Amino acid sequence: MNPAQIFFWPAIVLAAVTSASLGFSGLAFPLALLLFVIWSASIWILAREPNDQRFLSDEEPAASAVTIAESMAAMIEHSGTPQLLTKGARITVANKAARSVLGNHIMGQDPRVALRHPEAISLMDSAEHGEAIVSGLVRRRDIWRLSRHVLDEDYAVIELLNRTSEADIDRAHTDFVANASHELRTPLASIIGYAETLRENPGELDTETAAKFLKTIHREARRLQSLVNDLMSLSRIEAEKHEQPAKPVDYSALVERASRDAAGADRTGRIILDVVGGLRVAGDSQQLEQLVRNLVDNALKYGAPEGQVSISLDAGPNDNARLTVSDEGEGIPPEHLPHLTRRFYRTDPGRSRASGGTGLGLAIVKHIVERHRGRLEIDSVLGKGTSVIARIPMLAAEKE
Repeated sequence: MNPAQIFFWPAIVLAAVTSASLGFSGLAFPLALLLFVIWSASIWILAREPNDQRFLSDEEPAASAVTIAESMAAMIEHSGTPQLLTKGARITVANKAARSVLGNHIMGQDPRVALRHPEAISLMDSAEHGEAIVSGLVRRRDIWRLSRHVLDEDYAVIELLNRTSEADIDRAHTDFVANASHELRTPLASIIGYAETLRENPGELDTETAAKFLKTIHREARRLQSLVNDLMSLSRIEAEKHEQPAKPVDYSALVERASRDAAGADRTGRIILDVVGGLRVAGDSQQLEQLVRNLVDNALKYGAPEGQVSISLDAGPNDNARLTVSDEGEGIPPEHLPHLTRRFYRTDPGRSRASGGTGLGLAIVKHIVERHRGRLEIDSVLGKGTSVIARIPMLAAEKE
């Protein structure tokens, strides 16, 4: 029996594992299936070729094993999933993705030494198939799932799947729920406290005190309403983030209208509009209006109390409609700038809550810009003010 026949089923298992890994990594299922069929057919043909000169001599099993290992190495080299083939206690094959993760020095090493983790070592010592979750394999906070598939007494395949992104998403969701709960609890506690005082002492409070309590209840209820509205808006935008809007929108007219709506009658005198007419984008008009209103409202709230807010729209580089909203406020320290679009992030929590801010305005803006395949930039100079620039791709007619 030639070595190809000896390793027929282990090779078939390796083909199945690799094809499945490519499928889970994003390769279309029909292509992954086609790869498995071609690979399996090649192995079958080799196993049925007893006259192949490579396999005639029973005295050269080592050379034949090397040939099979090399064949397997060629097959898995370009897989996006890190994979290792071990013989006994040594790594004989490591594809490009594995070498990139673990380093080129792992070739020939004991996999327990290469992976250096108690859970991984326990998995390598087992004689059965198995999986292990390993943290800190490459970086301090990364998380990997290791799968080991035993092919025969000598050979085993080790597959590494990076689960760090999933863990980060879970952590972000946990943080979001905790922050949202805290933000909701604060106005609710205020409303309940004042309402209970009014209910329990109806005849003991003078009219002025009762009116003050009612005003506080109303303010906190409005704040709670704003927070719930922003949470719902953010949820809707995130649910649609993979659906790029295609409806033509007169962006110039929308920016002028939404800017005046955001300022309202009492703040209209503080805004300066410089809008180039006729700019059109493919977009969701409701979300684009929300983007403009959020930026203008933020600039009016957090800029200088009576300072001007400049709103400009023009055709920027790379065929983008460039919206710039600038205030004349105190500016934002550089260390805060990378975090401004995070949910509930505030540079001055007390001032933000006092002005009715929910901490979600710029997070909503960022998600709207991303859904429209645009780009958001924030520039700030201490003592001079802050500018927020949102770039949205223009329609083809405006690019000519």
